[in-house]
Amino acid sequence: MPIRSANINVMVQAVQKAARHLVRDFGEVEQLQVSIKGPGDFVSAADRKAEDILRRELAKARPGFGFLLEESGEVKGRESQRWLVDPLDGTSNFLHGLPHFAISVALEQLGELVAGVIYDPIKDELFTAEKGAGAYLNERRLRVSGRGDLPRCMIGTGIPVMNWPGRAKGFARQLDKVSDHVAGIRRFGTASLDLAYVAAGRLDGFWEYGLKPWDLAAGVVLVREAGGMVGQLEGGDLLAPGTLIAGNALVYPKLEALLTEAT
Repeated sequence: MPIRSANINVMVQAVQKAARHLVRDFGEVEQLQVSIKGPGDFVSAADRKAEDILRRELAKARPGFGFLLEESGEVKGRESQRWLVDPLDGTSNFLHGLPHFAISVALEQLGELVAGVIYDPIKDELFTAEKGAGAYLNERRLRVSGRGDLPRCMIGTGIPVMNWPGRAKGFARQLDKVSDHVAGIRRFGTASLDLAYVAAGRLDGFWEYGLKPWDLAAGVVLVREAGGMVGQLEGGDLLAPGTLIAGNALVYPKLEALLTEAT
């Protein structure tokens, strides 16, 4: 059983409290108030309620920390730490009654991602990771897969929706190139869980363009602590706009090479 740090305990308690409300709202999804942020981009009352709970719980435990929140943006703190919070990753799944969504919270310290928690409340799967302390699914230590032969590998991705800027980045060519070399490509619609699945060895690799910092932050910590690699195809900072790539140490360079060739 992992010995959780005080920060991980704070994060776990916050996501579990927010999750209780999300699960209840998921059962009444037809009655939820939903607005449209942009084409194919929804926000619901459930998002806002979950974010309010997370912000309140995290601020109560760590009053000096700042926030980067999906719905509310950046909130400056007095200290060098900030929480990166996605209260409902997989909103479209949630609103369509698909039971695949998550709450994601990461801790950034002096510009470095040092802890992450991703919780799938429907499956009751709690992914936790902290720099130097490993990655866990509930009480089980995680390791990325050992597969390196691409024809045996399962790769996750994000597929464009209407007006998605990734089209201009050559996603169709990337998909065509990668699909020629791997056993399967999956699009689950919840990037935080895609990264958690790489950490757990369920996926061997993953790529997606246009993720926001709160989508990927916790998953980055999980993949690294499970022995995997995470980087950006364009070579920039992970939290800057670009194409995130993740995978085990064998798959990562092969996936990166295929995407570079296609791009």
